[in-house]
Amino acid sequence: MTHAEINGGPATLEDVHRAAMWNYGHFTSMQVRSGAVPGLSLHLHRLNEASAVLFPDAIPPSGDQVRTFIDQALGDKNDASVQVTVLPNPTRRPNADILVSVAEPVDDAPRPPLRVRTVQYERELPHLKHLATLGLTFQRLQARHAGFDDVLFAGRDGSLLEGSGWNIAFWDGAQVVWPEGPLLAGITMQLLRLGLRRLGVPDAVQTMTRESLNEMTAAAATNSHCPAQPIAAIDETAFPRDQAFTALLRRAWQEADWEPIRTTR
Repeated sequence: MTHAEINGGPATLEDVHRAAMWNYGHFTSMQVRSGAVPGLSLHLHRLNEASAVLFPDAIPPSGDQVRTFIDQALGDKNDASVQVTVLPNPTRRPNADILVSVAEPVDDAPRPPLRVRTVQYERELPHLKHLATLGLTFQRLQARHAGFDDVLFAGRDGSLLEGSGWNIAFWDGAQVVWPEGPLLAGITMQLLRLGLRRLGVPDAVQTMTRESLNEMTAAAATNSHCPAQPIAAIDETAFPRDQAFTALLRRAWQEADWEPIRTTR
């Protein structure tokens, strides 16, 4: 069951209604284990940066404030799925509200390999994790209706960018390759890149096109639910079940620093 609090207090029906009906705001999602989050400081930095863009006149939420709100919403839970959403408050502009939602934790075990199709689509303000998700959701549902598991977005120039709620990583036989272009640099992606460097595994950011897929030997989707979800095929391009690549990404994930939410108790 989901529990929600806003600004450190119980969320009212009006608060939840506003969150559901307003198409303006931004958020970050994280998995909490034993009271800690991988890359918590990156999540807090994301909230601060997005608030500066979407709420430029408001005082941005401090990291300590957000941690306190998360801690309070968790209660006695040590394992959970948490989403922190920053919403406008029309009654006390220019300040914004911080909504913390707590739900059951998600097992990060990989599911069956994904079959995805590409579609030309670029999210608005793609560098932000924002609430304007109608187009994104529509494209994912259309892909599923067509028999695919998910969708991979391509830009107007044809370059491959990001999935509906995930970043994509490729393996070319020598290094991990991440797409370059207008996309969201996910927290999991950032942590994996740091982990790869700690392992001494090269990675690069470069323009990826449908033609580039012929040079890749494996692909995986990465997000907070699963750091290494294998991809079986992109359109007609099939990838063999390369467990070595997903194992490499999981090794990189194990290098992530888990930061405690509760600084004192």
